[in-house]
Amino acid sequence: MEETTNEPIKLTQMSRGSGCGCKIAPSVLEEILGKGGEKLNFPGLLVGNEYKDDAAVLELPNGQCLISTTDFFTPIVNNPYDFGRIAAANALSDVYAMGGSPVLALAILGFPVDKLSTDVARQIIAGAKEVCKNANIPLAGGHTIDSLEPIFGLAVNGLVQKENIRKNSTAQEGDLILLTKPIGTGILATAHKRGIISAVDLDAAIQVMVQLNTEGKRLGEISGVHAMTDVTGFGLLGHLIEMCEGSGLSARLENGKVPLIEGIETYTNQFVFPDNTYRNWNSYEKKVDGVKGPEFMTLCDPQTSGGLLIAVHPQSIDEVFYAVKEISLASQITVIGTFIPKEEKTVLVR
Repeated sequence: MEETTNEPIKLTQMSRGSGCGCKIAPSVLEEILGKGGEKLNFPGLLVGNEYKDDAAVLELPNGQCLISTTDFFTPIVNNPYDFGRIAAANALSDVYAMGGSPVLALAILGFPVDKLSTDVARQIIAGAKEVCKNANIPLAGGHTIDSLEPIFGLAVNGLVQKENIRKNSTAQEGDLILLTKPIGTGILATAHKRGIISAVDLDAAIQVMVQLNTEGKRLGEISGVHAMTDVTGFGLLGHLIEMCEGSGLSARLENGKVPLIEGIETYTNQFVFPDNTYRNWNSYEKKVDGVKGPEFMTLCDPQTSGGLLIAVHPQSIDEVFYAVKEISLASQITVIGTFIPKEEKTVLVR
């Protein structure tokens, strides 16, 4: 819910970026990781930082695997309770995207103690506790620092059977591309930061962002689900490109089928979108064919706590739809494209 008008400080005005839009640009991140030095081989480390995946995975002696991830960002909404809920849901999503279930979370809080009351921090943590409770896990501790900007997120551990691990680099030719949440949180967050969003549209954005991707565990148990990731700060195009490049494929994306949060046309028609939309587009423009106009605003929109992007064998599509609807009534799971043999361009938008 929108904060009252007498709130002295708006959280979204205390940082340059917001939500997953404050991620380092994809091209800069690639340069950092590409010059990270020797890659060490650790026995049992099935997924590490040599991959562009959502979390690290370590094989345990009992046949299970440990999923470990961390995710944090600056405020995407002004209401501190909602900020905590969104940040928690976003961090938990990495575990679900690997096909696992979270089991434990630790809080990461950077807080400007000389600018905000401690009650704001309590509300942020209370929101995160609510989401962790919904995920049936404890928020068991954490770490805090005095920082110039508010920052919040979680470090999360999860478990998964080895055969159910789903990476973002294992899509197969002919797989259908599915998305479980509509696009548009970056656009609506920008409208919120500028003070021009309606209460109805803000609530719609919040409801999308606090929705847990719990169906990821069930999807990992379906053999026809070949790959998964979640859509966050690099936008739909960016995360689809990561899937394609990791799998040695290209993708045909049906732009007209990409679900959008209801109401965002009000803002895209006014060219309201995050600065980092340009950052994403500049990183991926040369790898994409068919984006010729304002559709880049939605395809490159940095998402916060976005949906799962899934590669599914066509014969498993009914099983996937049934599983998702059984677990998440809020899901808007949609087929948005197909993985195809590698072409000169990585993604062909039609």
